[in-house]
Amino acid sequence: MDAEAAMSRSALLVKTELWQISLAAPVEAEAAAAAVLEEFSGKAPATYTDANSPTAVVSVYFPKLPLPENDLRARLRTGLKTIRECGLDISRVRIVFRKIRNEDWTESWKRHFRPLEIGRALLVKPSWSRRRPRSGEDVVVLDPGLSFGTGQHPTTAFCLEQLVAFRPVAQRKSLLDVGTGSGILAIAGAKLGFDPIVALDLDPAAVRIARANAVQNGVERIVRVSRRDLTRLPLRSDVKFSVVCANLTDDLLLRQSKRILNRLVPGGTLIVAGILKSQFARVRRVYKSAGLRLLATGHDDEWQSGAFGW
Repeated sequence: MDAEAAMSRSALLVKTELWQISLAAPVEAEAAAAAVLEEFSGKAPATYTDANSPTAVVSVYFPKLPLPENDLRARLRTGLKTIRECGLDISRVRIVFRKIRNEDWTESWKRHFRPLEIGRALLVKPSWSRRRPRSGEDVVVLDPGLSFGTGQHPTTAFCLEQLVAFRPVAQRKSLLDVGTGSGILAIAGAKLGFDPIVALDLDPAAVRIARANAVQNGVERIVRVSRRDLTRLPLRSDVKFSVVCANLTDDLLLRQSKRILNRLVPGGTLIVAGILKSQFARVRRVYKSAGLRLLATGHDDEWQSGAFGW
């Protein structure tokens, strides 16, 4: 389901009250919490992460509760045990049930997703925003949907900043976006002049949403979105890119470093994000040992990202 379809669907659902079932989890347990909710509900969860908070809220919605509330809580607690088995702390995960009034549903999207400026070169905004770009700003229109990436999260914002910093000026540059999610980085790259652009994701829902977002922004002929598993790509590749964005977990960045680097041209730039602050030093060591040096880094309380070059 793309963002526009999600908004249309929500407009139909507001005719009745909605139940929001959420797991409020530390950001490092966000993916695991989403998997628990999806397994429980059969629905793709929506995730909201406040850049100023270490907590992610993962939610699914029902016109009425499928089971009594106590039974639902018991099933979710059982599912949460799988998070603990993965070695993640579940002591701070909260189960939240909330009945949403009609007027809350549509307006809640608009309260949390506001226009974002990146270096006065890029404006990322939702479709309902009337914000006009400054002179020289390229615009990416992106509504919150079921796939990660609206620019609000600090890791995504860092990647956008680096795309602006390394955008094509005097020569053509290509871009590979691994783990594209909503397609925001690939679409922003197209607006900034990168061409060609390849965007990959393992999640079929993310691929559908990224393609729809590319069409909405008029860059579908530049951005080629494919469903691919990074771990199953050939170790070596004859096709290489000027810039590679890898907004992935630290374990993938470590284990798949050769696959990633074999797709980067000599003199190219690697932008990595999605890394817990405590794990960034390990990632830096691996890519330094391959001959790259850290060009820029950004961090908040939980996350750290980096741009590397040869």
